Amino acid sequence: MIEDLRQQASESFESDAPATSAARPPARFLGMTPFQSFVIALLLLILTCLLSATCLLVTGRIVPPLFG
Repeated sequence: MIEDLRQQASESFESDAPATSAARPPARFLGMTPFQSFVIALLLLILTCLLSATCLLVTGRIVPPLFG
């Protein structure tokens, strides 16, 4: 009797377990690979630095040594 219960429990446990063969595809941000995301982030950083430096030059907060 106990052996039957043990077998039923193991069978139900095996049938409830998720399938390991169905692997999830890797999570991607906006469909990009990690390297592509890195390149986009790097380009945004460079663009921000250039725009900030241009703004400082235009407003006269900094003066290049050539024009000083």
